[in-house]
Amino acid sequence: MSRYLTLSALAVLFLFPLVWSGYASFEEPSNYLEMARFGEGLGTYATNSVLVSVMTVAGTLVVSALGGYGFARFDFPGKNLLFLATLAILMVPYATILIPLYVLLGYLGLQNSLVGLSLVFVMFQLPFALFMMRNAFEALPRELEEAALVDGCGTFRAFARILLQAVRPALITVGLFAFLASWNDFFAPLILLNDGASFTLPVAVVSMTQQTFGAIDYGMLQAGVMVMAFPCLILFIVLQRHYVRGFMSGALRG
Repeated sequence: MSRYLTLSALAVLFLFPLVWSGYASFEEPSNYLEMARFGEGLGTYATNSVLVSVMTVAGTLVVSALGGYGFARFDFPGKNLLFLATLAILMVPYATILIPLYVLLGYLGLQNSLVGLSLVFVMFQLPFALFMMRNAFEALPRELEEAALVDGCGTFRAFARILLQAVRPALITVGLFAFLASWNDFFAPLILLNDGASFTLPVAVVSMTQQTFGAIDYGMLQAGVMVMAFPCLILFIVLQRHYVRGFMSGALRG
């Protein structure tokens, strides 16, 4: 009984800020109309965020799945050193390398580009994603792959048709984390994008809420919070079961 009371109290504690934001945003329904008309339009900013998130999730899943499989199944010189070097990205302060990355994207012709921003997000997601995917593939019995090879599948075909299906919960977990990171990030788009038509939702919402002499329109801010939070809530509710299984298979085993 005490466990249910504790869980209920925690649920209320975590849900209260969201409920309060929703209530505050609907006190003045005109907030949503003003958001829709601001600058290039709410649809443009939402589309930019969706494009960045989709490219980030796709890039993270492809690289981490292939990399995790390689680290889990193959031996090659410098394997452990390379894996540790990838994890070492977590030790680098996020803000300190955005300016060098901005310069690098300029050399690549990707400055002020949603593609360039997505590549930056993929890079920052790789340590966690590779760790999860390597552990997920290591948790699979090698007999599963050997049986596929005996049946005539090549290495890549066995990977694509059988092993990826077996690590689907870990893939969903990695994809969900990549989506949340790219959808909600404010600092990287602020530094790497300088065209209002390319802004993502977090940057646009902050711009919308800034009033004269630095005052903040809190009603519009809460409306922006609700617009940004809604896709995250839906995805988490839909994928919750796979998300938990992914953590169990990818993070706690290996």
